Amino acid sequence: MGEGTTVSTRVRRAYEQFLAGVAPADDTVRSLVRESWERSRSRGVDPADLEPGHDGAPMSGTEFDAYRSTHRLAAIRPLVQSLIVDDIADAGVVVALTDNQGRLLWVEGDHSARDAAARINFVEGSVWSEDTVGTNAPGLALTMNRGVQIIGPEHFSGPVQNWNCAAAPVHDPVSGELLGVIDVTGGPAAAAPFALAAVRSVVAAVERELNSRAVDLSVPETFGALARPQLTVLADGPARWRDGPGAARPLSPRHAEILLLLQSYPEGLGTEQLATMLSDEGLGAVTVRAEISRLRRDLGDVVAARPYRLTVETRSDVDDLRGLIEAGELTSAVRTLGRGGLLAESLAPGVVELLDEVREDLRSRMFGTGDLAALSAWVASPHGRDDITAWNALAHRLPAGHPQRSVAEGRVRLLDRRFGVQR
Repeated sequence: MGEGTTVSTRVRRAYEQFLAGVAPADDTVRSLVRESWERSRSRGVDPADLEPGHDGAPMSGTEFDAYRSTHRLAAIRPLVQSLIVDDIADAGVVVALTDNQGRLLWVEGDHSARDAAARINFVEGSVWSEDTVGTNAPGLALTMNRGVQIIGPEHFSGPVQNWNCAAAPVHDPVSGELLGVIDVTGGPAAAAPFALAAVRSVVAAVERELNSRAVDLSVPETFGALARPQLTVLADGPARWRDGPGAARPLSPRHAEILLLLQSYPEGLGTEQLATMLSDEGLGAVTVRAEISRLRRDLGDVVAARPYRLTVETRSDVDDLRGLIEAGELTSAVRTLGRGGLLAESLAPGVVELLDEVREDLRSRMFGTGDLAALSAWVASPHGRDDITAWNALAHRLPAGHPQRSVAEGRVRLLDRRFGVQR
């Protein structure tokens, strides 16, 4: 508390010096913030404006409703609600989605938080670009095209300096187009270090969802599928490699990890990249080369070098799992994931990340679609047994009187007690 107060005081003094025309010392305020202050002043933003966000291009209520209903982020709003909005009750924050000009399309949270935000004109339809309001997280995330967190007196607008915010940009995963930002604004919870990490996590899930909707599933990829080698890693027991009509060959865990990582990164991986993905304990280049040599001895010339990459087009059951998720066959996806096989057993950082990705993709689609059958299968699986968000979603979405609803409500209470989850 004391250190945070000291930092806040130092930044506030630097801000007052800046407004008085005195350049603050480099160690008093972050360069990202100081440079934003300078842009804000040069663009004529009024730091004493009592109604920030009101200078954007005006829209009538009808125009605004029509605009945001057809905005691309409208499609992922239910996902954002399920991933973060539903879990911020009583946290004193609001979650906002903006367009790429900083216009707030939706501002969501409990009534008290939204009422408080309205007092600084942080409301749907207002524009919170850096050009309009000066330094603030949504505006700066758009300007810098990266995630940022702005704390209290780092804001350029005086009326906003009792607030904190964390925001990250959302891009079209195919074209790279900047679509807008997701932002959390409020009191101490928005200043916590994990606030920006949470926003980035939601953005990653949103971009994966946008990418899955962009995939054309109308032409099934069947021709030649049987001729491609198949890597199986999700089943119980050792991973297996099948490259012909004979029986599949069992793989050592290390060889399965290498094949899975190279199959997941078809552009190839350098020796250091592959070493980092295989172990966080400083796996040496010599060790990586030795494993590749043994892999070639066992399976043939399936790996090229400089960078390491597969020489044959390979399909894995992880691809099959992703295909089920993209197609919306979520109950089947839960069953295909099973206990996770190699993905759940491996300690290789790259494989752990792959498991995190497919689980988050699956959870995001379940929450976005509200698929009760998939949610029920998920909470019955090893991955969802302690997932309080999933149990809570199930409890809220099952109809009153449904026998499983009381079970779900009981599990939420149990997990609250067991893990001290604050919702």
